[in-house]
Amino acid sequence: MNKYFTTKDFAQAKKDGRKITMLTAYDYSTAKIIDEAGVDCILVGDSLGMVLLGYEDTTKVTVEDMIHHTKAVVRGTKHAMVISDLPFASYHTGVNDCVRNASRLVSEGGCKAIKLEGGEDFKDEIKAIKRAGIPIMGHLGYTPQSINIFGGHKVQGKNIESARKLIKDALAIQEAGVFSVVLECIPMKLAALISEKLSIPTIGIGSGPECDGQVLVIHDVVGLCRDFSPKHAKRYSNAGDIIEQSAKDYINDVSNKAFPTESNTFKIDDEVIDILRGEF
Repeated sequence: MNKYFTTKDFAQAKKDGRKITMLTAYDYSTAKIIDEAGVDCILVGDSLGMVLLGYEDTTKVTVEDMIHHTKAVVRGTKHAMVISDLPFASYHTGVNDCVRNASRLVSEGGCKAIKLEGGEDFKDEIKAIKRAGIPIMGHLGYTPQSINIFGGHKVQGKNIESARKLIKDALAIQEAGVFSVVLECIPMKLAALISEKLSIPTIGIGSGPECDGQVLVIHDVVGLCRDFSPKHAKRYSNAGDIIEQSAKDYINDVSNKAFPTESNTFKIDDEVIDILRGEF
């Protein structure tokens, strides 16, 4: 096994019919845990704006935010390939800005690749990033940075015109040089068709089992965001409930002087205390 999962491993997985596993992480401790669990790829998603920073969407996340969290994730990772999102407006103002920001995520953040939302309109940016030696993952379907255009969180590609555009966009960004593409919240049969037509792997989120891999937000997987559970996610545990109960137990123990006990403290010779008591 390679020390790190790579773009070549992405391609080989599709060739072999092996499903690629991908989860988000935004900090050292979480990255270390899911890396040791054996996940292929860790996405430092701009979803951190909502699940960590409390924003209503991803549009307020900055390049500096992404670099900060990417560095933390990279420090906790020994096997998984770390991919970092280019955030809102970081690649829309020209090729030079696009390459500069992508390069910062790699050189300062330490990720191995970047992810960029959008289709055919961003072929030039994809080509320029690839020329700079940076692998790019695409992202089509429901693209959260475009929430104000979509008018909310909505499934994409449900009619013939939008479905045809998604296929054209997927083929266009494949030609431009992405090594894989996330398909988010598109109909299952359309995702299967796109996965069939592309030579690069597709990573699904809310797009069905026929994609070449899957990605989920770790907070959805472990039940940390208890006020919202998206249809496309599966909750494998209820960490939010565990944390709340642990906090309640801690509050109760402190209030009733049940914590800390002697086993949680450190000793000093009584003679030293007697001397200090006399001095002061």
